[in-house]
Formats: sequence, structure tokens, C-alpha cells
Amino acid sequence: MIFLLNSMLAWLMKTPFMIHQIEKWSYDYIKMDCEGDKCYGVLAVHRICFALSLFHALLSLALIGVKDTKDKRAAIQNGFWGPKVLLWIILVGVTFFIPNGFFMVWGNYISMIGATLFILLGLVLLVDFAHSWSEMCLENWENSPNSNLWQWVLIGSTAGMYFATIALTGVLYGFFAGSGCTLNRFFISFNLALCILITVMCIHPVVQEHNPRSGLAQSGMVAAYCTYLVMSAVGNHSHQTCNPLRSGTASGTRTTTVVLGAAFTFLAIAYSTTRAATQSRALVGKRKNGPVSLPIDPEEGHEVSYVNIQPGRTETPRYQALKAAVEAGAIPASALDEEEDEEDEDLVVEGEARDDERTGTRYNYTWFHIIFVMAAMYVAMLLTDWNVVKMTGAPRDDGEDVYIGRSEIAMWMRIVSSWVCMLLYTWSLLAPVIMPDRSHRQLLIMVELTEALKREIGQHFVFGFHGHEVTSDIETLIEDYHLGHVILMRRNVQTAEQTHGLMQKLQQIAKYAGHKQPLMVGIDQENGLVSAFSHPTTTLGAAGTQL
Repeated sequence: MIFLLNSMLAWLMKTPFMIHQIEKWSYDYIKMDCEGDKCYGVLAVHRICFALSLFHALLSLALIGVKDTKDKRAAIQNGFWGPKVLLWIILVGVTFFIPNGFFMVWGNYISMIGATLFILLGLVLLVDFAHSWSEMCLENWENSPNSNLWQWVLIGSTAGMYFATIALTGVLYGFFAGSGCTLNRFFISFNLALCILITVMCIHPVVQEHNPRSGLAQSGMVAAYCTYLVMSAVGNHSHQTCNPLRSGTASGTRTTTVVLGAAFTFLAIAYSTTRAATQSRALVGKRKNGPVSLPIDPEEGHEVSYVNIQPGRTETPRYQALKAAVEAGAIPASALDEEEDEEDEDLVVEGEARDDERTGTRYNYTWFHIIFVMAAMYVAMLLTDWNVVKMTGAPRDDGEDVYIGRSEIAMWMRIVSSWVCMLLYTWSLLAPVIMPDRSHRQLLIMVELTEALKREIGQHFVFGFHGHEVTSDIETLIEDYHLGHVILMRRNVQTAEQTHGLMQKLQQIAKYAGHKQPLMVGIDQENGLVSAFSHPTTTLGAAGTQL
């Protein structure tokens, strides 16, 4: 909400009404003219957006190292709204007393760099959202065999996106590709060719073989968005013949475009900013230890603790099994923290709202505010047309409409953004084909990694492993039957090195079999008692292997 209010306030700062109001409210202390190096107008936009950037930068610094809501500083993120709003208002007021020279440097260099980084992040999120939307529809469709709702949602959204792409392209050719508009024609035709290319690629048999869930839903969304970017770009062309929105006879259309464009722009920025910020745990990692992986050297401290005394809470068979699985890279390290806090769950008062961040924040608070710092810079550049800040020209008082992003630089920014978006989506289709041994979906953006792990664990069957070697039958179970959980019997693994070797072999088989997540590998700490709940068992061909 603060972000939206700040953006709208910055936009209003370009209007003569707000310029006169600031002079009135300050009792003429702040003169909104260009005499004596005091030209405000565009600089007022940078001042207000700088205040928001500074606001989020301070919060980002204050929340460094917060891992869960047990930290008292977490209240800064989840509460204190009155003081935070007051701080923002104070910062906005203070910025009007900072010399103009500072904001010339800020707007010409720092803000432009931050805005560019935000655009790149937003394009990555768009491609990821296209994949996530299609996967969500397919998953809900598969899980609802008695309902065709999600089938029609997927089909309808796909058809709607392609219809919008075709309609927008027709409008572009009809109004922006007249005689002498060679550059506009190139933009429109090249975008149309790229849309056809990604449509063919997403349903190509080779791409489908390596990425079965790629389809028209994702390509339609990307095509529609990139076509919108092209329309927005040619709408900023300086040539009046090639841009009917700038002709004198289209004042009503211009006013409507301004209002709708402003509302859409700010809402879209707020949405993409919030999405990027709340997905920060996957982008930058949730914990300082980083992702869990199998080490190459088996000698690097992989001893398995065995129970020989009455166990404490961290010495129970369950905890030791989880610990061994974490050390092998089978499950995330957060599983140990959840086990340690399990007793605390019983202390939650019945009827009290449960804190879902007691064992770990759902997103990185510091990164959350860094995203908003860059977003505020992007809004500033958008409102100032990506122009270099200059001390020329007083604010106009002729009632002219305030346009967002109307300049040649803004036009090229949108065109290049559409090309980068197409490139990112094309790479997400080709990467699994070019390098099939790597999960490029997760390398592009690991937004769904943790949720996918939680969703898919528990859908696989478990078997106990007797013996010292990985047999061909076990390989068959992992490769062909999607085995998900292995239990190593304590009496058959004599040393930590032997245990580590078995775990590595099992994980390698799962990796080459194309499993989406590592095997869950546990150690039996109760001398075979684990078999009690697995009987009756089915004996496989190789001796010593049970299912």
C-alpha cells in the first residue's frame, strides 16, 4: 500500500496542480521554478521515489539475519505499521530540503542501474509465472477427474492469450504501421515472427520429449505480454504520423490512455514487486548454510551416530535418521529444525492463531526490501521517461496530460525488454534439450523447489535395504518404479564410510533416472524393528533385498 501511494504521489508531482500546492503548503519556502538552480518538476519525482528507496533500505538493514519470528526484530516486518508510515512521511518531507545536485547524480546513474536490474528480475518472473500457471492448471486437472473446470480454464486462458496477441497485432498494423513507419513495421513484424517461433517450439516433439509440460499456455502468455510491450513501445514513438496517440485530434484517447496506463502500470509493478520479494527464499536461499548436497570426499565428517544409551530428544532414532538423511543430501536441513521445534507445537494455545514462521521465515526479509528499493528506482525512471536529469525548462501550466514512459529511450527499453523476455522463454525450452542432465527449470528460477519437494515426498513407496552392495533389482526399483525412500538396516552397514558409499550410489542412480528430488535415505536405528510395520514383504530376485 505504501508503494502504491508513493508511486501515485510521485506521478502527481509532474502536474502543475501539485507544484502549486507544494509552494502553497510550504508558504512559498519551496519555489517550484528553475531560477537559481531550483528546478523541481522531474526532480520532485526522484525525491519522492528516493524517500521510498531509503525507507526500504533502512528496513532491509534492520532485518539482516532475521531467520524466524522468535527474533524480536521480526516485529518490524510484521507490525509497527503506524511508525513505519510516519517514517515514510518524514522521509518524503526531508528529501525536499536535499540539494538538487544529489538527485541529478541519483537519477542519472544509481536509479537507472537499479531500474534496469528490476526489469531483468521482472522478466525472469514472468517466464516463471507462465510455466507455473500451466503446471498449476495441469496438476489441478489431473487431480480432479470428475470435473472439467481446470481443463476449460487452461484451454480458455490459452485461447484468450492468443486471441489478444492476434488482436493487438492487428491494431498495431492498422494504426502504427503507416507509410514511412519502417521502424514500427520492423518492431511489429519481428515480434510476430518471434511469437510464431515460440509457438512452434513449445509443441515440437523434441522439446516435448525433454519437457512434457511445455505447451501453448506458456507460449501464449509470453506472446501476449511481448506484443503488449511492443504496442506500449510504438505508442511512445516521437513521430506523430507513426503514432496517432500524439496527434492533436486524439486528446480524448490520450487522456483515457494516461489514466488507464497509470493505473495498470502501478498495479503491475506492485504485483511483480511483491511476487519477487516473497519468492526471495528460493532466489537467495532460506538459510545461511545454503542448499544441501552430497559431498565428493567421503572422509569429510560423515559419521553416523548409533544409539547405545537412553536417547535424549536429539538422540532419538527419528532424529538420527533425519540427520543421516540430511547429511546424505536426501532432505533439506530445515527438517532438523522442524524436529527440534516439534515439542513447542504442543504449547500453542488452542484457538490461538498459529505462527507459520516460528521455525523459519517464509521469505527473506532483507531481500524483500531490496526488491522494493529497486522497484522505487524503476518507478522514478518510468515517470521521468528514462531521461537524463537536466536543469532546463520550468514546469508547464497548459493542462497537458502527464504521460508515463513517453520518450524514445522508453520506447527502446520496452522493445529490448520484449526481446529479452522472448529469449528467456526460448532458453527455458531449449535448455533441457541442449543439456538434459541438468534441471534448467530450477536453475532459471528456483521458486518452486521447496514446495515441490514437500508436495512430492510421501507419494513414493519405501523399501528396506539389506546388504552391502546396490543390486540390479534395486536399480530397477529406483529407475522404473520411482522408488522414493530407502531404509538402510543398521546391522548390515558396519562403518560410516560404508554407509556413505551406499548413499552416494543410491543418489547417483536416482539422479540419472531423472528424479525431481533426491531419495530420502534413512538409517534403521532400532535393530530391524522398522521391518515390523513393513510386513508382509515381497522378496525380489536378488537375495537380501526386501520390498
